[in-house]
Amino acid sequence: MTPEQLRQGAIRAQERDAKAASAAGQTESGGRTAGFGRIVHAHGEVDVTHGRILYLEGVNVSFDGFKAINNLSLDIAPGELRCIIGPNGAGKTTMMDLITGKTRPDSGRVFFGSTIDLLRYSEPQIAQMGIGRKFQKPTVFEQLTVFENLELALKTHKGVLPSMRFRLDSTQSDKLADLLHTVHLSESVTRCAGNLSHGQKQWLEIGMLLMQDPKLLLLDEPVAGMTDEETARTAELFLTLKGKHSLVVVEHDMSFIKTISEIVTVLCDGAVLAQGTLDQVQADERVIEVYLGR
Repeated sequence: MTPEQLRQGAIRAQERDAKAASAAGQTESGGRTAGFGRIVHAHGEVDVTHGRILYLEGVNVSFDGFKAINNLSLDIAPGELRCIIGPNGAGKTTMMDLITGKTRPDSGRVFFGSTIDLLRYSEPQIAQMGIGRKFQKPTVFEQLTVFENLELALKTHKGVLPSMRFRLDSTQSDKLADLLHTVHLSESVTRCAGNLSHGQKQWLEIGMLLMQDPKLLLLDEPVAGMTDEETARTAELFLTLKGKHSLVVVEHDMSFIKTISEIVTVLCDGAVLAQGTLDQVQADERVIEVYLGR
C-alpha cells in the first residue's frame, strides 16, 4: 500500500464523514483535509478497499540503543490467518506492542485499514476500534463462572448504574450461546473460571475477546502449555475464526503452525527474514541457520 493509496483512503473517509454530518444537520470542522488517522465514526467500519486490514511500513524501535524493530514492513489481509515465527528476541512481542499502542516507534507507519493511523491513538482507543490482543498467560476472572466472564466482556456501557441494571436481551443471549459452542465451553458454562484447565482458560479469554466483535486478533503463543487434545481443538477454533476475523498468531509449536498456516512470516533481529508457506520457510537456509537448526 503506497502513501498515495493511504491518502486516497483518507479522502474516502472524509467524504463518508461529511455525508453523515450533512444527514444529521451538522457541518464539517473548518473544511480541513482529512488526516490519515481519521476514524469512520458514522459506520464504525475499517476501510479495507485496498485489501489490507493491517499495514506496517519501515517501522523502527530502539530500547537503550538496542534495535528491537529494524525497518519492519508487514501487511495482513482481511480475514487472513497469518502465523509469525522466529527466535526469542526477534521482535514478535514488540511488534504486537506497536500495533496495540503499548509501544511507540521511533519512525515508520502503522495503519489499521487504509485510513486509521494507529500511532495517533491510545491502547484503549485501539481496542475499541476492533483490535483484540491475547497475551501468553490467560487473564480471566477466576472467581466468576464462564458465563459471567463472557457476559462481563460484552460491549456495553460499563458505568455503575448501567451495569447494575443490565440484563441480557435475546440477541445477546444467542450470541453468548453460540460463542460458548465456538470456544468449546458449552458444557462448562456454570464452572468457575479458576477450575478450568489451562487450555480452557485460554479458550475463555479468546471468547472474551470475541464478545467485543474484534476485526483483528493478535494471539501470542496461544497453545503454550496445552495438551495435545487442547492444541488440536484450538487449531479447529482458529480455522473456524479465519475469514470472519483477521488473526495474527505468534507461536513456536511447528506442528500447530503446520495445521493452521497458509502464509508464515519469519522475524529475526526485528525485521522480516523470510515469508511464504511453511514448507518454503522451513527450506530457507537463513531460517534454518537462525531458528530451526539442522
